[in-house]
Amino acid sequence: MGGGRAGPVGGLLALVIVLLGLFFGVDVTPLLEGQGGAGGEIAGSQPLSPQDEAAAQFVSVALKDTETVWSDIFASELGRRYSPAVLVLFKGATASACGGASAQTGPFYCPVDKKVYLDTDFFATLQRELGAGGDFAAAYVVAHEIGHHVQDELGILEKVNAVRARSSEAQSNALSVRVELQADCLAGVWARHAAEKLGTLEQGDIAEAMNAASRIGDDTLQRNAGRRPMPDSFTHGTSEQRQRWFAEGYRAGALSACDTFGTDAP
Repeated sequence: MGGGRAGPVGGLLALVIVLLGLFFGVDVTPLLEGQGGAGGEIAGSQPLSPQDEAAAQFVSVALKDTETVWSDIFASELGRRYSPAVLVLFKGATASACGGASAQTGPFYCPVDKKVYLDTDFFATLQRELGAGGDFAAAYVVAHEIGHHVQDELGILEKVNAVRARSSEAQSNALSVRVELQADCLAGVWARHAAEKLGTLEQGDIAEAMNAASRIGDDTLQRNAGRRPMPDSFTHGTSEQRQRWFAEGYRAGALSACDTFGTDAP
C-alpha cells in the first residue's frame, strides 16, 4: 500500500489469470498491474494468495453462468440481445467510474462503465464476519450485482435514479430498497434457470443463498452493529424481504415476477 507502483504479477500465475479473464470476460487488470484508488495503490501488485486465485476462478465461472442464463432470457422473453457486464476483480482498492472501490464499499455495480466491482477478500468476509458460508452464498452475491446490470439494460436504473435525485432522503431510500429487492428477485430467476438448464446447483445451494440474504438484510446488519433498526434508513431491505424476493424469483423463474415497484409494500 505504498506510494509507488510495484511491478505486475509475473510468470505462469500471470498467464493463468490472463487466460481466465479472456475466457470468462473478467477484467483482471487490477490484479495484474495495480491501479490508483481509495486508500492509495492497491495490493493487486502483491503476490496473490491461493485463496485469491480460487476466488478469481469461482467468480469467473459464476459470471459465465449469468451470461448464459440472461442471454437466453432476454432472447426468449424480450426478443432482444443481452450485453454482458464486465466484472472487475481487485485486491485492496481500485478506481471505478462511480468512485473508489474498496473492501469497505463492498461489491457494487457501476452503471457508468457497466462493470461490477468485487474485492477478492469479499468471500472470506462473507463467511467469517457475516456467517454466510458456502459457494452458492457467494454466487448469490455475484448474481445480485449482475441483477443490477439487468436493471440497467432494461432502463430501470436510469428512471429510478432520476426520481431519487428529486426525492427526499426517506423517499430515495425507499426506492433504493425496491431496486435492491428486485436485484434479489433477479438473482432468484437466474438460480432457477441455472438449476434447470445448466445443472449447476447442488443440494443445499438455495439454503446457502437464503442464509446469505438473511445475513445482509438492513435490520440484521443494524442489530449486529448494536443499533436499533431504523426503517427510514434502510437501503437494501430487511432480511425477510430479501429472502422472500429471492425465493419469488426462484419460484417463478421469470422477469415478470420481479416487479417490486408495482406493490404497495415490497
